[in-house]
Amino acid sequence: MAASFLEEEVDNDDYYSLMNVRREATQEELKASYRRLCMLYHPDKHRDPELKKQAEQLFNLVHQAYEVLSDPQSRAIYDIYGKKGLEMEGWEVVERKRTAAEIREEFERLQREREERRLQQRTNPKGTISVGIDATELFDRYDEDFEDIPGSGFPQIEINRMHISQSIEAPLTASDTAILSGSLSTQNGNGGGSINLALRRVTSAKGWGELEFGAGDLQGPLFGLKIFRNLTPKCFFTTNCVLQFSSRGIRPGLTTMVARNLDKNTMGYIQWRWGIQSAMNTSIVRDTKNSHFSMALQLGIPHSFMMVSYQHKFQDEEQTRLKGSIKAGFFGTVVEYGAERKISRHSVLGATVSVGVPQGVSLKIKLNRASQTYFFPIHLTDQLLPSAVFYATVGPLVIYVAMHRLIIKPYLRAQKEKELEKHRENSATDVLQKKQEAEAAVRLMQESVRRIIEAEEAKMGLIILNAWYGKFVTDNSKRNEKVKVIDVTVPLQCLVKDSKLILTEASKSGLPGFYDPCVGEDKSLKILYQFRGVMHQVMSGDNEPLRIPKQSHKIETDG
Repeated sequence: MAASFLEEEVDNDDYYSLMNVRREATQEELKASYRRLCMLYHPDKHRDPELKKQAEQLFNLVHQAYEVLSDPQSRAIYDIYGKKGLEMEGWEVVERKRTAAEIREEFERLQREREERRLQQRTNPKGTISVGIDATELFDRYDEDFEDIPGSGFPQIEINRMHISQSIEAPLTASDTAILSGSLSTQNGNGGGSINLALRRVTSAKGWGELEFGAGDLQGPLFGLKIFRNLTPKCFFTTNCVLQFSSRGIRPGLTTMVARNLDKNTMGYIQWRWGIQSAMNTSIVRDTKNSHFSMALQLGIPHSFMMVSYQHKFQDEEQTRLKGSIKAGFFGTVVEYGAERKISRHSVLGATVSVGVPQGVSLKIKLNRASQTYFFPIHLTDQLLPSAVFYATVGPLVIYVAMHRLIIKPYLRAQKEKELEKHRENSATDVLQKKQEAEAAVRLMQESVRRIIEAEEAKMGLIILNAWYGKFVTDNSKRNEKVKVIDVTVPLQCLVKDSKLILTEASKSGLPGFYDPCVGEDKSLKILYQFRGVMHQVMSGDNEPLRIPKQSHKIETDG
């Protein structure tokens, strides 16, 4: 899996990696590591002015790491938010000896204060564009009526309806938000639009209220009131009252819903709607890491129905999902099946085939791009034709595979390389500094490594013969790629103690004498070592823990 530098900025100063201790390390483990590094980097141990200066810099860095990790409060902040959390203003007023939960709460409070200062600059735009397409002539033509009309030999595909809606949120204060939304619709040459303004106030941690005003050319003015309230930690309800003014008078409406957590992954809903289309609806929704299941039953005017749907979530990089549902009621029966997949960092593409009586066969294509949704329902036939079902199923799949290989994949690869190059340029100065620190650390280690090797050789212990860290090319198809590794033989030998080398579960780039030779790319550590006069070899992932020597690392020799 590719490195996730694009999604989250990596903290260049990993104190745990620098100290080579576990994240759960005790105070005794921290002290032992600190003493060892102090003996290695103490400025008084080096007479050469240049080495003394380098040792002083590394000694100060180790001391800083130890000060943070040995202090319970600072360590809790660092564990949750990294080095940036320690640099945030406001910690000086926090009481000492707080728990991690209390520190998290305090940090979130400080964050909220910063967010409030930027509140006026933020909006949350959302939009939907829907284009309905009539493609029934592809499968169900009236040839006998139009055989004499020029151009009638080609099936006519028409756009018969469109809908566009957009909304933005404008925070007024920390608890008040204005929401402006509008929509335009057209179908078969007739259309209209509407505009709505809603004012929402968060009254407490348990609820909020919203007033809505609207107007349109198809319907008259609208006034609404919506209330949300948490009744218990596991139960909440919403109520929405609407007054719609029209030439026929005032048309009131009321919708009330109560929801409850049945267990960790399951929600139960009961909804009652009174007004233009009165109905009572109950549903159960279960959402887990690998699946999403829902079942609903509605009794109402004009439609009553029952629906069951299931969605399977694959744990792959593209977040692929397969889904299917069946819905049966007074209007008929509809079966839907489809899939959706992430095609880029912010885009999800989905396709659903709908087969119903008397609705016929339709193909629905949906693209979610950040907060924008593009929806294309394509009506293929009014009848249940096997050919329409086949092409609606196979057609999008073939087109997607072709587009993914010819367009999407090359584009994403180019974008990734572009962002990787940009990240390298931005971090070039920091990488150069880390390289210089690593080279200085290696120079300071030379005398210690010489003594360690002499001691290990005397008892036929652990000798690091060669060690490399970075990107190794093992795939034959990628032989033209440049191998990006650095020699870390000396730093690893320096970490050997009592014929053992133990590396914790952290990026090796933070170890003393290491740096990142290929920012943003997958890295490994390859070691060739000798133990009891026998050759061993091992390759470990960047964040994998490692303990040597091991019998499984032994290199088998012929004879």
